[in-house]
Amino acid sequence: MDIDVASIVAGYSQGYFLMAGDDDKLDWYSSNQRTLIPLDERFRYPKSLQRVLNQERFSVAIDRDFPAVCQGCAARDHTWISDELMEIYLALNQAGWAHSFETWQGDRLAGGILGITIKGAFIGESMFFNITEGSKVAMVKLVEHLRNKQYVLFDAQLQNPHLERFGSYIISFGEYKRLLHKAIERDVFLN
Repeated sequence: MDIDVASIVAGYSQGYFLMAGDDDKLDWYSSNQRTLIPLDERFRYPKSLQRVLNQERFSVAIDRDFPAVCQGCAARDHTWISDELMEIYLALNQAGWAHSFETWQGDRLAGGILGITIKGAFIGESMFFNITEGSKVAMVKLVEHLRNKQYVLFDAQLQNPHLERFGSYIISFGEYKRLLHKAIERDVFLN
């Protein structure tokens, strides 16, 4: 498959995202609302997770095993990550646009978040866990990392009850596009 990385990055830069439908056909999608993970004091997490963080059971890494994070995110009964989209993520990773923010317990991948970075925007595509609390710790540590790197935007695309526990909130697509434009003007890098 011939993957046009520049066109894909351009699509994400305009506020669209790729997703496979029920027929596994890949297409561009958008929404009149977008869900963001706050990078300020609105970010929160369950108190029980603080105990896990204090125990330091997990270490974090970026792109230590990007393919395994992609596979973990796709390994569910209903997934929008088709084989074609998996190949695109791998190509984006090779080109420096897609990344995995991972938690590890020793040599075992505990969980991770798959995302696309365009300057000051982190566009979260999916997350998964192999070990309980692995993806939640990844979320907390990723937000800390994005704050330290002065990212403008952590896009979670679509709202769900799990993300609400972290303070996620919904904005209009117009507001999202303004924030995305501001983020793309900022020269920051995940690594």
